[in-house]
Amino acid sequence: MGGSPLRILVVGAGIAGLAVARALRMAGFRPDVTEKLPPGESHETGLYLPGNAARALRRLDLDGPVRPLGHVVHRQRFLDAAGAELCEVDLDVLWTGVGECRALPRAELHRVLLTGAGGAVRHGAEVRTLDLLPSSVGVTFVDGTAAEYDLVIGADGPRSSVRTLAALGGPPRPAGQVVYRTVLRDGPPVTEWTALLGQRSGFLVVPIGAGRLHCYADEAGTERPADPVARLREVFGSYGGPVPELLDAVEWVHVGITDEVELGRWSRGRVLLVGDAAHATAPTLSQGAAMALEDAVVLAESLKAAGDVDAALVAYESRRRPRTRWVRDRTRDRNRTRDVPPALRDPLLRGRGNRIFGEHYRLLLGPL
Repeated sequence: MGGSPLRILVVGAGIAGLAVARALRMAGFRPDVTEKLPPGESHETGLYLPGNAARALRRLDLDGPVRPLGHVVHRQRFLDAAGAELCEVDLDVLWTGVGECRALPRAELHRVLLTGAGGAVRHGAEVRTLDLLPSSVGVTFVDGTAAEYDLVIGADGPRSSVRTLAALGGPPRPAGQVVYRTVLRDGPPVTEWTALLGQRSGFLVVPIGAGRLHCYADEAGTERPADPVARLREVFGSYGGPVPELLDAVEWVHVGITDEVELGRWSRGRVLLVGDAAHATAPTLSQGAAMALEDAVVLAESLKAAGDVDAALVAYESRRRPRTRWVRDRTRDRNRTRDVPPALRDPLLRGRGNRIFGEHYRLLLGPL
């Protein structure tokens, strides 16, 4: 169907939606892209892209614009809460032949994807209803406008309205973590991805270029604290390593509750979910953006190769489910490892941690 006049709507202009728009344009389609939020920058946060994300960016022909951005990450250091070494993962070895790992500001990747997506994004266009017809979808927006599409792609995140409107699933399930994110410009000289593991909590810091540090911390829980900065300092105040200096430099924190989405199917009629709308997990493996980028590549390939939309959606889901299921299961595995009491966990990680953590990505080293 490459180059065909298919009418395609992509709902959501985050990483998933813009990546899908880019991939579809490369395959000869001309999708419309809508976003319910107005244009503008979101909270300043960092993003870590493992090697499979770099491979997907190459397939989208966006590796060139991304290459000057951020900081290439060569190894992951795991420390205990006091700052003593547990293990180290050589990322250059792990991702050999796949791609380099990179950390950068999320907004910088978003700008690259926005440029790569081509056409304009229609902001403030929230979908009100979806009418699933035999071979199309009727869409009405909150402003009263309406249109008909051959395919509607919900790329609107874990709390997807498209998922609800198409009766593909309800709200996401809390994954049981409260997460704290911030970016520091005057922190200590951390040069590598460094995580400190405590009791049902962890603190990660990674350089993202231009002297900036992305800090990510999580603790078990399902409720947002009233004062996120105070809570961050309370939970991690006893940590060692670079954490005391990092906490001293914190001025603001973006706090969130992790979501998990697990669905029996990703499409209904001519409505399809991609990215976190279909398969969100806790961010423990840093695979949210990577899975979205891979989704985009595979969806465009499936639409271009198949004889009709319905066959393409079946082919797409059959290719993507094993990888997203692997990410979900390995995310849960790693979270369980973190939740083991340090007296039992830390000796195990000192002996076998590099192999345990590297194994979590094994399936993702293979082709899409």
